[in-house]
Amino acid sequence: MSSRENEGLRQLGSAVPYRENYAPEVLETFENQHPEHDYWVRFNCPEFTTLCPITGQPDFAELRISYIPDRRMVESKSLKLYLHSFRNHGDFHEDCVNTIMNDLIKLMDPKYIEVTGFFVPRGGISIYPYANYGRKGTQYEQLAHQRFATHE
Repeated sequence: MSSRENEGLRQLGSAVPYRENYAPEVLETFENQHPEHDYWVRFNCPEFTTLCPITGQPDFAELRISYIPDRRMVESKSLKLYLHSFRNHGDFHEDCVNTIMNDLIKLMDPKYIEVTGFFVPRGGISIYPYANYGRKGTQYEQLAHQRFATHE
């Protein structure tokens, strides 16, 4: 019996319909089996899609999410469904990146997290918003300041 069978994950291993609008409620977590260690978890979503809130035209990006977990971790299928829910959601690039980061902080309270969006050029300009967070009053807050200061 898997140690994760009793964690209440609803989407893993089952057919789940894709949501058509922003849906943070689809996000699920599971228990970190190694909370005593610091380690990075990185997700790469090369096919992120959202809509321009002004024109309604599609915007495409590669999203990178990296975090250092504490007690809870985001389940990858639920993350995929959540990111897909932006497909018909109208928001600016910077807002998407910050919304995703804030939703993940609320969901799993990581020690550290960063989200970068590499948006495809529109009108000849690329936008690459970056947001990060380190838990206040800890070494991870210092890490956030350091990584933000040296971010290119």
